[in-house]
This record gives sequence, structure tokens and C-alpha cells, in this order.
Amino acid sequence: MKQKIFIYLFVFSILLILFQYVNSKRVFEDMNRKLDGYKAQLERSKDSVLVLQNENLELSHFNLERNEDAITYFENKGYNTDELISLIKDELYKLNETKGEHPIIPYGSEEGRHMMINTVKLLNHKWIIADFSDGQFWGELFLTYEITQEQQLKFNLVESFLYPFNQ
Repeated sequence: MKQKIFIYLFVFSILLILFQYVNSKRVFEDMNRKLDGYKAQLERSKDSVLVLQNENLELSHFNLERNEDAITYFENKGYNTDELISLIKDELYKLNETKGEHPIIPYGSEEGRHMMINTVKLLNHKWIIADFSDGQFWGELFLTYEITQEQQLKFNLVESFLYPFNQ
């Protein structure tokens, strides 16, 4: 009788071990499959990040904040470039507050509207591009700027265009 109990226990143990082995093997294979999926997703993400970094580098090529020569130009004149960049942009945006026609934008606006500069990008220590709109018409400007001996900021319109109006 004792021997039969041991045989049953032995068979039960074998079945339990076999069940554990099959179950853990299935769980292990499932985890490996998920891990492979995560690795593939990580590689795609790394590729996407690399593409975005390259695109960002290309887009920021003409940017005063990344142009070491232009920054050095201002630093040699004793300016803090971070403050100067915000000052230049603020001065352009302040021109939006003038009464009547905008002093830089060479296009008139519809009655009751006012042409305003929306976005400003400083390309280097001499050039700026900006876009403008009155809510119905829009265009872009190419400006030069300089800081005079009297520490005044002077803007000069070089080129501009107005997009055609399509209804």
C-alpha cells in the first residue's frame, strides 16, 4: 500500500513537473516573442529619432542661435546674445502696435484690419525673415537689421511678397 502511494506521488510529481515545464516554456517563448517585438520597435524608434535629429539640424541651419560666427560677432561687440535676440524680436513685434499702416510691411490691409508681423526668425547677425497677415491676406518679408552707434535697432526691408488671394 505504501508503495502504491509512492508510485502515485511519483506519477503526480512527474505530471506536475511536466505541466510546469510546458507552461514555463510557453511563457518563456511568449516573453521572447514580446521582447523581439520591443527590440524591433526600439530600432524603428531609434531610426525615427535619427531622422528627426537630422531634419532638425537641417531646419536649424539658418538660425542665429546656432550660428557660432554670428554669435561671436555680437559677443565681440559686448552684447549678450540671448537678450539681444529677444530684444530684436520684441522690437519687430512692437511695430505691430503703430497706428495706421505698418512701418515695414509695404502692403495695405482691408478696411478695419491691420497688417501685423506674426513670426520672426533671425537667420544671422544681419538678416531676418518674417511672415505677416491681416487675417485675410498674408505674406513674407526679408529684412536686414543693424545696431547703430547710438545703440538703436534699425530695420531695412529688402524684399517682400504677398500671397495671391484665392476665394
